[in-house]
Formats: sequence, structure tokens, C-alpha cells
Amino acid sequence: PPRIRRLEESVVNRIAAGEVIQRPSSAVKELVENSIDAGASTVSVTVKDGGLKLIQVSDDGHGIRCEDLPILCERHTTSKLSAYEDLQTIKSMGFRGEALASMTYVGHVTVTTITEGQLHGYRVSYRDGVMENDPKPCAAVKGTQVMVENLFYNMVARRKTLQNSNDDYPKIVDFISRFAVHHINVNFSCRKHGANRADVHSGSTSSRLDAIRNVYGASVVRDLMEIQVSDENAVDEIFKMDGFISNANYVAKKTTMILFINDRLVDCTSLKRATEFVYSAILPQASKPFIYMSINLPPEHVDVNIHPTKKEVSLLNQERIIEKIKDAIEEKLMNCNNTRIFQTQALNSSALTQANTRKDKGTEVSTPTGEKSQKIPVSQMVRTDPRDPSGRLHTYWQGQTSNLEKKSGLVAVRYDLH
Repeated sequence: PPRIRRLEESVVNRIAAGEVIQRPSSAVKELVENSIDAGASTVSVTVKDGGLKLIQVSDDGHGIRCEDLPILCERHTTSKLSAYEDLQTIKSMGFRGEALASMTYVGHVTVTTITEGQLHGYRVSYRDGVMENDPKPCAAVKGTQVMVENLFYNMVARRKTLQNSNDDYPKIVDFISRFAVHHINVNFSCRKHGANRADVHSGSTSSRLDAIRNVYGASVVRDLMEIQVSDENAVDEIFKMDGFISNANYVAKKTTMILFINDRLVDCTSLKRATEFVYSAILPQASKPFIYMSINLPPEHVDVNIHPTKKEVSLLNQERIIEKIKDAIEEKLMNCNNTRIFQTQALNSSALTQANTRKDKGTEVSTPTGEKSQKIPVSQMVRTDPRDPSGRLHTYWQGQTSNLEKKSGLVAVRYDLH
């Protein structure tokens, strides 16, 4: 049998990096979460070629100490917990210390940071988890800037699958939009490198509806209603949920579900499926809902350590929580389902004018330039004017009318005979 060998540390780290940083949007999500953990009030994201060429995330958080820079990008180095027991009450979004380390194994990372009270900042580059050079003093603004260049330069297969730069940028914009809706006290911006206009630009606001309006537009807010669910009387569980859901008048082709559990952006397939089932009885088949939910649970009831990218969590008594939320949504929708609003479109008078210029037989259509188009057979004509009951098919009705009169007379004769 083949011998069992230990893998080299560089191979192990690169395999782990491929699990944590699955695509450019994964790197953006990790960096933005680090900025929020650092207490930032402004987070700016710049992306080039969908994140393969450049990802730059800047914030005005508390920064990184100069003495911590040598181990900043080593695996499992973090300031957010010191013992395994701390994981039971974790409130920060990061805790493993793997995100920055993974980026250095699949890209070129440069960090510029300054802490409060310092006269200058420091810039340092990392590769394969270690510093390429000593930190260099430089001018810097408050906070930290992380720049990731040439992502997946050493992973040929991964890079080929992500060659189309248009695929990942919408995912990045979607991530930033979701963060902007939940963290209403943080200013977010996201733009392509070299672009003058940001694709996401949200300002600090005190209202959740204003945040949704800034990101998704006023047409979405018009059809939203507030929902709240709590289970504080239960002996074995305490949870609160507040958010906004769309009513029966909202029309969209795709479900938009923004879910935060203990301020952590996550996915929950079971909850999404349950809410879509409720809406399927209310909305037309082609229409999907808009849902924003923020669920708060005791930290010991949430297991955050079940996915490499932390996009999923495990909840204590998850089925019970989903059932209560599902019932609350169903009740809310039934109470608001008394009226429906249908969008109408004004009648185009110019189109009617053109339609009326057609002749009854072998019609020639007049164009605005005065030229005549090809003749349209009567058999292919359709009724276009609702004010004309017989439309343009009255040629056929002349013969049909006489037949109907004969039939009606025959019926009358038969009636008299009886």
C-alpha cells in the first residue's frame, strides 16, 4: 500500500484558503465584516475585474497596532477570542483568524493602517502568511485599508472558472446592499475601479425604511409592512424577530431575503422555503416576495462554527422558531389581503392612429415617413381598437350576419309550430 505522508504546511494552507475564499465576493464579505468589527462608521469598497485584479476595502475603524502586524496574516491569529469557551458567547462576526491568512495564500495582500494618537501609519505586504518586508512608515488616514491583488494567481482552475468578471461584481454589490440595510449607522459605498459613480452609496440613517429606500428604491418601500415576533415567555428559548415583508401588491421575479441572526449575515434555506410557501398562496405564480429579518437569540443558542465562510449557522430549536415566524407572516398577509392594486398603462394614441390607417382588405400600413409597407392579408389582421367591437374583421361578419338571421328565423318558426 502507498505510504501515508504529512502534507507540507504550504499545501495545507492553500487547501484551507480555497475553502474560506471561494470567490472574490467571499473576500469582500470577510473584509467588510472585519471593518464592522473594528467599529468603522464608513466602509468603502473598490473592485477591478470582478475582484480578480483588485479588491480594496477602506474603513475608519480603530486600526491595527504596529506590534501586531508581524502575525496579522498568520493562520488562527485573532483578537476576538482567547479560549474555546469564548465561542459560546461570541458577538463579533469574525473569530477564526483565517480570512486574511487565506487571502495571502491565493493573492497579494497589502495592509495600510494607523491607530488613534499615532503621527503616521504603516504599510506592509504579505505573502503566504508572512510579511514580505518590515512595516514602512507612511501617511495614512484613520483606520485600515486592505488591498488584495491578483486573486487566485496560483490557482489556475479556480481562476479560469471566474474569468468572466461580470459574474462576481453583482454578488459583491448584493453583499454591500444587504450590509447597508442592516447596519444603518454605517456609511457604505461600492464602486468599480476608475468609475466616478458608486453602484452602492448608503448614508447613515436612523430609519430602516430609509436604508431600504436608499439601496433598493422607493417602489420597494411602498409595498412593505413591518413585522415583529417574540417568544420571551418560553422556558427553554428566548428570541426576537423584527423586520419588513412585502404585501400582496409587491411584484418581483426573484425572492430577495435579507437575513441577519445576531447581526451576522447568513442564509437559512429552511426559513426561506417556509416563507416562500406562505407567499405562494397569496402572490401570483411568477411573483416573489421581499423579506428583511433581524433575529436576535442568546449567543449560547447559536452555533456559528459550522461553515468555512460563516454563511450558515445552527440554531437551537430551529424548527420551532421557523414555525412561529411562518405563522406570523401568514397572519400578517391575511390581514392585509383585503385590497389589491394593479398597475395600468395609458393607451397609446399614436399606435391607435397608425392602426386605423390600415385598409380593410390588402391593407397598406403607412409609416411616419410616408412610405408604404407591404400589404397585410385580412386573415392575419387582429382587432386593435377596443372601441370597435368587430375590429377590422367586419368583412367576415357581413356573410355571418345573414346566416345568423336565417338561423334565428328558423328557430322562430319551430317555436310557433310547437
